[in-house]
Amino acid sequence: MAARRMVVIGGDAAGMSAASQARRVGSRGDLEILAFERGHFTSYSACGIPYWVGGQVDGPDALIARTPETHRGRGIDVRLRTEALEIDPAGQRVLVRDLTPRGDGERWYGYDDLVIATGARPRRPSMPGIDAPGVHGVQTLDDGRALLDTLEGTDVGHAVVVGAGYIGVEMAEALIQRGCRVTVLERGEQPMATLDPDMGRLVREAMTGLGIDTVTGAEVTEVLTGEDGRVRGVATKVSEYPAELVVLGLGVVPETGLAREAGLPLGESGGLLTDLAMRVRGHEHIWAGGDCVEVLHLVSGRTRHIPLGTHANKQGQVIGTNVGGGYATFPGVVGTAVNKVCDLEIARTGLLEAEANAVGLRFVTVTAESTSRAGYYPGARPMTVKMLAERRTGRLLGTQIVGREGAGKRVDTAAVALTAGMTVDQVAALDLGYAPPFSPVWDPVQVAARQAVAAVRAAESA
Repeated sequence: MAARRMVVIGGDAAGMSAASQARRVGSRGDLEILAFERGHFTSYSACGIPYWVGGQVDGPDALIARTPETHRGRGIDVRLRTEALEIDPAGQRVLVRDLTPRGDGERWYGYDDLVIATGARPRRPSMPGIDAPGVHGVQTLDDGRALLDTLEGTDVGHAVVVGAGYIGVEMAEALIQRGCRVTVLERGEQPMATLDPDMGRLVREAMTGLGIDTVTGAEVTEVLTGEDGRVRGVATKVSEYPAELVVLGLGVVPETGLAREAGLPLGESGGLLTDLAMRVRGHEHIWAGGDCVEVLHLVSGRTRHIPLGTHANKQGQVIGTNVGGGYATFPGVVGTAVNKVCDLEIARTGLLEAEANAVGLRFVTVTAESTSRAGYYPGARPMTVKMLAERRTGRLLGTQIVGREGAGKRVDTAAVALTAGMTVDQVAALDLGYAPPFSPVWDPVQVAARQAVAAVRAAESA
């Protein structure tokens, strides 16, 4: 009896987690696993690239969890520099091209199960100069290496980061660490559109205090170049900013061109739609996971594109279990994320005000000021916690946190509460750990929860 073949497109988190789990669960003799990766690396941490650029960690080797050789030793046939060109769902086959200098051209490979893990690509707006040398996106280890080559091979005094989302603020920190003068240009009202504007304002104030020139309401119209063709600045509708290096931090979009051409179902953001088992809807033998899919948001009840390595690894595990003959599901997410810029920690989970309004929820909001430790204990730092709660029921809908050391990971308490569908009364009553070096008597999340309880009651009595 011929072995079943599992074909994986994409050699990073979701794809290789799926391949590894399928190998663990399935019988080695009954399952052939073939993985195609168009880049030079497998199983790496893209999240670590800003810290590699900033010099806090070594790279790229330190950012690689498993090399191609490791995967091959476990019975997974990894083909680097091999690009998938077309998916034929009816014929259950994939057309690939060997990109190596001595490649053998294009070839079709049949599959019994196909895993699409093509990830996401950085947004790259169409404008004059956008492809000039010195303009970089940050998504892969190859991108990180190219950016470092510019830093090390060019006299970079000024750097401009376009966009103030997760990647934008992390890259701003990295470039500050490299000694650059950094300007962040953000089209929106405040940095970090993943926060409500009032919380984003706190981030902007802190970035300014760290020496990062943060300009909001700034829509970039052109990348300016010199006589040598290299970048020399960035223009907005009202001003120009000098730069020898430009980093695009405009977020990412699902890399689903192959899926679209194959007629596979896509959501509003362009991500693949799957069932709970991570099977592409309507296609028995096609699976998808990672940054190329949309996921169910457990609070809003809608599918969203939320590209995070944590999701990708879990989804890969689910796919691999199912392909290997077991059973697993991915129930959804609550939208938890945490990052930092220098010593400022930024976290959110659940819904923002605009997101709650978009799904028709009625809610109250509170903003609580607290400290990371007991106020009298050395090292206590201020922390701001914003909380959304549903009117009448008091159900927790979302939490945002901005502060210094000890702030960011407190969001996990709220993430667990959201997943469990808890009310703010229940959050306020949680038996959390306390000692002066770790927390005030009332943890900052519970301080916000207590205020939310009062706000819910006041709204009902009004």
